[in-house]
Amino acid sequence: MSTTLFRPFERFNFGDKVCFLTGLEASRQVQVFPEWMVARFNLEDKALKMLDEHILTYPDIKIPVSEKAFIELDKLETEVSTAFNLGYQVVKELDDLRLFQWIAKQVYGMIHHEVRAGMRQQRAAGEALNFSQGLMQKFGNLHLMLQSLVSPMEFEGVLPWKILVFPVDNPPAAFIYRDEINTLVFSLTMADFGIIACLQDNGENANYHQEVLNKVGAKTLQPIQFEELCARFFYSAYIFNRLPEYSLLSTGEMNYVDGMPLRISSRPVFDAWQTKTYGQVLETFWKPWGYVLFEIIKDPDHPMSFLLDQNGEFIINPRPSSASQHS
Repeated sequence: MSTTLFRPFERFNFGDKVCFLTGLEASRQVQVFPEWMVARFNLEDKALKMLDEHILTYPDIKIPVSEKAFIELDKLETEVSTAFNLGYQVVKELDDLRLFQWIAKQVYGMIHHEVRAGMRQQRAAGEALNFSQGLMQKFGNLHLMLQSLVSPMEFEGVLPWKILVFPVDNPPAAFIYRDEINTLVFSLTMADFGIIACLQDNGENANYHQEVLNKVGAKTLQPIQFEELCARFFYSAYIFNRLPEYSLLSTGEMNYVDGMPLRISSRPVFDAWQTKTYGQVLETFWKPWGYVLFEIIKDPDHPMSFLLDQNGEFIINPRPSSASQHS
């Protein structure tokens, strides 16, 4: 494998003929959401709303890849799809780097698609390219790490990401995909498991939620409990106030990535937790059950929870009411 890394954000090299991963000439377009997933969960006609307000289906979202990238992506999809089809017990044993690569491919694939759409929109309007420096840094770092698929790479010190896999008592056809590209947080519900991933926080969000994670342990969650856990992570990623930086040392044979310390400032790593804002996030995640913000934060000091009871203990087999009771 070559140690040469592609940096698309330096010159905004996002052409249709440029491989999204390597910068080599693209030989084909592949779906960001793999064919096995689209087929298994009948996603062919399921709509996704993009940042430019366009509505696309899952198979519509494609990225250009070179033959080199395609070979490595195909290996990764085979490995991950096999594990995902076998369920939680196998997924939790997946190599952490391989799981990161798969999730990062999904999230960065969406970013790549959105950036290309934004560039087209700005060109059509005759506007100069306008892109947040902070987002460019985050997206560029994610892309750099994803290149571990095609270039030898070692991560030194604390890992940039944290991926958590939970057993969840999902209905057989359950499928919920979420990502938030501004904060690089991801969740996936399918089969008998759920995944939460923070892709660039050096594990700080998991540290922030360590108390509740200790209570959850390896217990099987009900869907409403997993959605609550997702809401907690998506909200804490929003109040995470650091922009992680990483040093890169490239030798002739290896790329070494090392995270810079986050705690050199006296300012807390997270902004203050605002119950109302968290309640709004939770309301979105609990939409299938119909709980509204007023119910969720009726007691602002103790927002509604199906994970922990008033004594802070894990709730076994919670019984949420149906959405019709809250309409």
